[in-house]
Amino acid sequence: MRRVWTRRDFLGTCATAAAGVPLFAAATAAAGGRNAQERNLLYVACPGIRNYLQFGGAGVLVFDMDRGHRLVKRIETPASTVAKPENIKGICASARTKRLYFTTLTRLFCVDLLTEETLWHRSYDGGCDRLAIHPSGKWLYVPSLEKDHWHVIDALDGRILKRIQFREPKGAHNTICSLDGSRVFLAGLRSRWLHVLDTGSNEIVGKVGPFSAPIRPFTVNGRATRCYCCVNDLLGFEVGDLQTGRFLKRVEVRGFRRGPVKRHGCPSHGIGMTPDERELWVVDAYNQALHVFAIDGDRIEQTTSITGLREQPGWVMFSLDGRYAYPSTGEVIDTKRKRVVAALYDEDGREVHSEKMVHVVFAENHPVRTGDQFGIGRLAG
Repeated sequence: MRRVWTRRDFLGTCATAAAGVPLFAAATAAAGGRNAQERNLLYVACPGIRNYLQFGGAGVLVFDMDRGHRLVKRIETPASTVAKPENIKGICASARTKRLYFTTLTRLFCVDLLTEETLWHRSYDGGCDRLAIHPSGKWLYVPSLEKDHWHVIDALDGRILKRIQFREPKGAHNTICSLDGSRVFLAGLRSRWLHVLDTGSNEIVGKVGPFSAPIRPFTVNGRATRCYCCVNDLLGFEVGDLQTGRFLKRVEVRGFRRGPVKRHGCPSHGIGMTPDERELWVVDAYNQALHVFAIDGDRIEQTTSITGLREQPGWVMFSLDGRYAYPSTGEVIDTKRKRVVAALYDEDGREVHSEKMVHVVFAENHPVRTGDQFGIGRLAG
């Protein structure tokens, strides 16, 4: 039986944070003052399922991954204190600059991870969608809201450095930066091609595909040699070669039938690769399930499915160590046992659902590593 955490359950963890002490200090205090140990915190931006406030309200909710994923604190920002908070569209963070970023339909927000203050927020022509950050923490790659361009943004102050314009509407949407920082991969809602940006020149240098239908969520491996893409009308995913630009294969989920979905309009809207790159996890909204595929080189085999999620999933990502999988429905899944071991709830006992989460590791009260929202592979070199 799952447990619904109430305000009383959270008092021990949240009291220090509620008193105005920064998040990382509150988490350390709750853990008994272990300053020298690393703290693993999950930052969850809400409303992260459209603009639905019933799934955790509005704000950046932070959960202690080392203490049963209990809520540590809700960080308020100018995005969450307005009368009608907008959809959160994407999230990322940098340990080097100690900053957290998220986008709404219209604005990009920058939050200091140490003070939890919003340093700035800016709007851009065409709105904002799911962004990516360069490993250096210096640049952000921000898609317009399903228009025909991306912006390259100075992550320090939000200035536009360049506008990446396409000749025809592509429905700018999902964005991933490679681990080595040399490439950014750009996917549009109305394009069967994955475009490749060189970060040195900020020019488009190639494309991958065509895939069978427009690309939805996707992920890449750590060496940036393969992409795995959800596409419209497919329960499963397709594979592309990032080096040659060729379409490679189509992989369909076996043993489950398709049915109507509440959001996104496609059977599988969410895919992630475990950090060790041994598995791909793909969501199945209609069946409220996650399907797991084993990867061995170019061999991909469906191995198991996790059913009975508490809502229709539209995303999945992983902790940096690969121990946990996080579907957008708010369950915490042990990746080894393929079992739900916890779930996210806010201070009022509401279920927290979001497609916008990021793992941040703290040591001695400073962020030292950050994950990503896309579940990219992490075998580099």
